[in-house]
Amino acid sequence: VVAIDAGTSGVRALAVDETCSVVDSSYRELPQHFPAPGLVEHDAAEIWDLVQATLTELCNKLDARGLSTSAIGIANQRETAVAWDRSTGRPSHRAIVWQDRRTALRCQELVESGHLPLIRECTGLVLDPYFSGTKWAWMLEHGGVETSDTLALGTVDDWICWNLTGGAGKGAHVTDPSNASRTLCYDIGRRAWSTELCEILRVPISALGEVRPTACRYGTVAPEVAGGNFSGVPVSAIAGDQQAALFGHCCHRPGDTKVTYGTGSFVLMNLGEEIPPPTEGLLTTVAWDLGENAPKGADSFNYALEGSIFSSGATIQWLRDGLGLIDEAAQTGPLASEIPDNGGVYLVPAFTGLGSPWWDAKARGTVVGISKGTGRAHFARAAVESIAYQSRDVLDAMVRAAGQPLSQLRADGGAAAMDLLLQMQADQCGVPVARPRTTEVTALGAAMLAGLAEGFWGSLDELRDLTADAQVFEPAPRRVRADAEHAAWLAALDRSRDWHQAEDDVTGP
Repeated sequence: VVAIDAGTSGVRALAVDETCSVVDSSYRELPQHFPAPGLVEHDAAEIWDLVQATLTELCNKLDARGLSTSAIGIANQRETAVAWDRSTGRPSHRAIVWQDRRTALRCQELVESGHLPLIRECTGLVLDPYFSGTKWAWMLEHGGVETSDTLALGTVDDWICWNLTGGAGKGAHVTDPSNASRTLCYDIGRRAWSTELCEILRVPISALGEVRPTACRYGTVAPEVAGGNFSGVPVSAIAGDQQAALFGHCCHRPGDTKVTYGTGSFVLMNLGEEIPPPTEGLLTTVAWDLGENAPKGADSFNYALEGSIFSSGATIQWLRDGLGLIDEAAQTGPLASEIPDNGGVYLVPAFTGLGSPWWDAKARGTVVGISKGTGRAHFARAAVESIAYQSRDVLDAMVRAAGQPLSQLRADGGAAAMDLLLQMQADQCGVPVARPRTTEVTALGAAMLAGLAEGFWGSLDELRDLTADAQVFEPAPRRVRADAEHAAWLAALDRSRDWHQAEDDVTGP
């Protein structure tokens, strides 16, 4: 099974065999465009070119091994908004990336108009430029995109699937609930696009794609795609990247939870078919819809709680680029391990504010507890600990909100290679932390979903058995020390809160 993982910084095509082992892959970097401060764009045509290039290269590698492809799954960078003309196949505007902040004023206007409670209740989200709906509206109102019978509004998954299945005149204009639930236009309780929400946001509902189950056959690859190498292969899964990672970790049951340590970190907890009330500091999202491919006795439609942490890998980058304490990120773990504890030094990496569960845009980075004995290793250890503490804060909020105990945490992402971090995380949360044998969990999840839809794998139990050989970090038997360290972290975090406002109040030369 082949997975297309269309991320923010690049596009990857990856092949997985029947044992859930990665066979081979191909990768291309994706340039980002910054037309003005706070604005981030991608060229949608370039995304599609990179998909074809990676598929072609991967096919050559598979041919050399005598392997064929049974299905294709798509994982994508979720909230990034795309507009195109279905009659010509051409993008109508550059894709507006999830990081883009151009609709901040519009979001504030919607809050002031009293729309937040309805949007929170229907979507599980907050009014923030992060999500797709206000980006589509901006394209129509300010970006020169015209409403017409052939206008398509979608996310990157939809754009890729439409092109895979034939493009102009033939392509399937479709998405899945995991992506639709990130747009502000989808009612996660009714499980459908909302006419009321679309009218509030000024998004034409007729331009949105059909929402189908996450694991289902969306169509087949057209003969003209990637040199014909995948002609007729079914496209059988679409999932947002974080939900795909949740599935790739086999977090199929309520309470199953994963953390992805990237530039920031994303924590997702499977809720099963129950939606909790809106929870302060957390988002509710659709995890996946297995539709008729749901194994007997399993929930077909799963929700998830999500928490976003702004600075994880970015904290390590700051040690390297901002302070010059390390030459490369891989040195962080060994340097932090040179000392047995942090010596009372705590780093709160609120460089651009705090994310979940605090959502404090005015917080700023803080270091407390420095003495004359503080050295490079203390900063490194405090940085690693800050990643574990922030994840614990989110996980504690999730456990309270969901009423689901945490029995194990699955971890992936670049920083998950650090044994010290995963041991700290286990000690802080008081549960085992498991690291899978492959780091490409997002692509693996997309492949699993597609394979499940096509009968490549027969059950969720089979997938769990195939991925059971993760490395597990067990927590310390007693949490007294971990809880004391976390209490000190919360005290340090409190000192970082609302700092930007205090800075604004400073007057005089």
